[in-house]
Amino acid sequence: MVAVRPSRFSHGFIEESGEFTVNVPGEGMEGVVEYCGKVSGRKHDKFAECKLSLLKGKKVRVPVIKECKVHYECRVVHKLEVVPGLVPANVKKTFYPRGDYHTIYFGKIVAVY
Repeated sequence: MVAVRPSRFSHGFIEESGEFTVNVPGEGMEGVVEYCGKVSGRKHDKFAECKLSLLKGKKVRVPVIKECKVHYECRVVHKLEVVPGLVPANVKKTFYPRGDYHTIYFGKIVAVY
């Protein structure tokens, strides 16, 4: 399962492909994870800037990150959009001040290595 806001660059890719990968970073990649979490892929080539390599997925059309130690390849089997009316006020204020509610994608793992 991954939670992705519609404003994120990745959201459109998941919607279009119906697939996603989860790549588990190895030791020493803390700076890469922090940078990639702060910078938009719309404005930066994060892969080039962090010297990351993309490899073709084995069972899905979307790539995996070569430098990561574990790769989960997933096909979306269900998605759930967070319903604003069901989110408690304190959670809205803290996590959704701009109303950018997550889409939660549930994936069937088709490969892990």
